[in-house]
Amino acid sequence: MSGIVHHLVRRGIEETNHRFQKGSEEGNSHPIPAWGAALLLATLVTYGVVMFAIRYTYGSVVAVLTMIETPTLTAFKINGPDSNDTDPLYPSDQKDDKDTSAAQEELLIVKTKPITAKIRTTMKHLRAQAGPWSRFRGLSVFVVYQLLYAMLFSFFSAVFQRIIIPQPVAAIVTSVALCRLDLMWTHNVISAPSARTLWQRIPKFESVKQIVVPAALYAVAEQVAVYLPRDLFRTFGLSAYWDPEHFGKVDQETQKHVLFQVLIVTAVGIITSFLILLPAEVTLTRVQASLLPEEEEAIVPFDRSFGGKVEPKIVGGTGAVSMLDAWKTFDYAARIRLVKLYVKIFAIETATTILFMGVGAAELGLILSKSKGSK
Repeated sequence: MSGIVHHLVRRGIEETNHRFQKGSEEGNSHPIPAWGAALLLATLVTYGVVMFAIRYTYGSVVAVLTMIETPTLTAFKINGPDSNDTDPLYPSDQKDDKDTSAAQEELLIVKTKPITAKIRTTMKHLRAQAGPWSRFRGLSVFVVYQLLYAMLFSFFSAVFQRIIIPQPVAAIVTSVALCRLDLMWTHNVISAPSARTLWQRIPKFESVKQIVVPAALYAVAEQVAVYLPRDLFRTFGLSAYWDPEHFGKVDQETQKHVLFQVLIVTAVGIITSFLILLPAEVTLTRVQASLLPEEEEAIVPFDRSFGGKVEPKIVGGTGAVSMLDAWKTFDYAARIRLVKLYVKIFAIETATTILFMGVGAAELGLILSKSKGSK
């Protein structure tokens, strides 16, 4: 989605510059006034803030809660025929009825609907439990993580470039180096409000041993999901047809061939995202959640035992769920729920982008009309 938005913005800027240059050559130039430039910049900044809020709240906070929530089970007691309603003609049967009354009672187990089944119910639950700013929980740790990631990635990229190591390796090493901070962010997101300070919630160093491998695998999956479609795009030479004007000049047969290649690249991107990246992300998140300290309570229903798969430290276990069990206990219904969430996020981002494109076009039209009228 971000690539599409980037292309649309770039094309809009290029088209605007082209029109102004054309007008300048014809002697009818209409420079954008300062107030117009400020208006467009404010709209662009607002769009960026709104998109960040959507991606962080829904794509990060709600997604993580969806990955770890365990729907609760509620038991309802169902009574059989009333044992007191005995036939007076057969008083000898009363004793037998009393003995069997307990057996006539049944328990109906009902799985409650998950809180994260809908974005609206999730946000309502978060506001009730953690206040109106709960949609940005963990934001301070997220900002620190992003700043450190940018610095470490730049450092490792410069070092690895000298010894001819590919750039994706630098991204993987950076992610693994910051896995403890990522663990801290996950715990801040999934835990209920606590009196403990942010620094008191820093995970113990011994917890890092349990997440190094899942973090490394997720980092590898992330690079595969990014670089495989990109390299395939370059291999096909599709960048030459990215300009609509150039694409319109080629013959129809070439256009069909290019569109087919675009479909292949898109399909590869979707497949790698859902079959490689998504399982790796879910596995890492659930392993991180299994390391939530005992004194901390999850903000959504969460089975710490993962169906009895976690062996507590007190009996000699690791206290963390294994990678395989982390994925296997994430049942089919939960996987569908997570995929639906990502589809909803994509729809929200698309609608937001179209809305701001319309606002930007209207503002540009107003600016041009005012600029033309002032001449």
